[in-house]
Amino acid sequence: MSKVHVKTGDTVVILSGKDRGKKGKIMAVSPKEGKVIIENANIVSKHVKPRKMGEAGGIIKAESAIYACKVQVVCPRCGKPTRVTHKVLEDGTKERICKKCGESL
Repeated sequence: MSKVHVKTGDTVVILSGKDRGKKGKIMAVSPKEGKVIIENANIVSKHVKPRKMGEAGGIIKAESAIYACKVQVVCPRCGKPTRVTHKVLEDGTKERICKKCGESL
C-alpha cells in the first residue's frame, strides 16, 4: 500500500475492532505500511526498562497503529463518516470533497 485516503489532522471514526465507534484525530500516517495512529484510540500497555541510572521503568500506555482501511473520515460540516472524493479545480489543484454533502474537507 502506498496511498492512504486520510491525512494527519483529519478527524476519523474507527469502523472495526475493540475501539469501534470512537472518534479521534490522526496524529501520524504511515503510507508504506498503510497504517495510522489516532489519539486516545487503540491504547496498548508497553513495558519499559530503565535505560539510565535513576530513570524509572514500568508500564506505560501508548497509542498503537491501526490499518487505514479501518477508519473513515468524519465531515466537519455534516458530522457523518463519509468517503472522500476528489475534484480538480480550474487552476489544476486537487481538492478533497465529502461524498455525502459535497463540502470541502
